[in-house]
Amino acid sequence: MRLSDLPKGSPAVVDRVDDAHADDSIAQRLRDLGFVDGEPVRVVARGPLGADPLLIQIGSTRFALRRSEAARVVVKAQAA
Repeated sequence: MRLSDLPKGSPAVVDRVDDAHADDSIAQRLRDLGFVDGEPVRVVARGPLGADPLLIQIGSTRFALRRSEAARVVVKAQAA
């Protein structure tokens, strides 16, 4: 499942970050920010009408991501 498709508030863990193309600087930046295998993540809030941006919490840190950026992150949903 993509992080951009994760329901608001549902617990998940990061599986991987997919590169959109070779030398994908956005995917690398997401990894640098902590979007790495096994890290707990959840969608805290969504923009108006489910649009941009998404407020994402990874560990104890929150980030605002565009849906296109969040779509690069593959997560595994977990039971609440």
